Amino acid sequence: MSTPRVFIVRHGETEWSLNGRHTGSTDIPLTANGEKRVKATGKALVGKDRLIVPKKIAHIYVSPRKRAQRTFELLNLGLDDPLPWKAHGETESDGLPCHAKIEITEDIREWDYGDYEGVTSPEIRKIRAEQGYEGTWDIWRDGCPGGESPEDVTERLDRLIKEIRDKWHKPVIGKPADTASNGDIVIVAHGHILRAFAMRWARYALQNGPTFLMEAGGVGTLSYEHHNIDEPALLLGGAFVLD
Repeated sequence: MSTPRVFIVRHGETEWSLNGRHTGSTDIPLTANGEKRVKATGKALVGKDRLIVPKKIAHIYVSPRKRAQRTFELLNLGLDDPLPWKAHGETESDGLPCHAKIEITEDIREWDYGDYEGVTSPEIRKIRAEQGYEGTWDIWRDGCPGGESPEDVTERLDRLIKEIRDKWHKPVIGKPADTASNGDIVIVAHGHILRAFAMRWARYALQNGPTFLMEAGGVGTLSYEHHNIDEPALLLGGAFVLD
């Protein structure tokens, strides 16, 4: 029976992710090491006998930020159409055929950090103490002044999740695997927003976080239990595919 999946891919390492600075709207490139690690991830996880099978991908969502777009480029999928952005660097040209379309969407951009853009968590706690706030700052509970609240983020992620389920997953889930259309989704975005996406996928309130972690350049898998659209689940260990 067919059970479609969502692969969430966090962009590779940047200078700000290395030193813990909150990076929302600021567009900074991947480090050389970040690019190298994403390439290795693509070679390990993308292929006809790997975790992410290009021919099974129905649609691809990518953040508007260049670091996420560059990460997608380095996964080396062979698309039918040109990228919907000007390439941010050199890529290999031997990607396996993938007939999915790419969509750039604001719904999966990083959390808007507002006044905390470019600031580390220790610095934020110091700023808040000087402003008279009591207790420890928690983005999942408090959000960011001048930026987004957990409710703001929940609204846009729930909208995207509904679209994925209605448009891409409901038509294929539970059907015989040999007859079902391809239904896997790839999302390339950022650390906080993808952790929030996974929480909302599993129907957790963001205020219950932080529940999940994602390394820079990491890949996570979301799916369903019992081939049932009403039982969204986190796939803790996905195996490679054998035809």
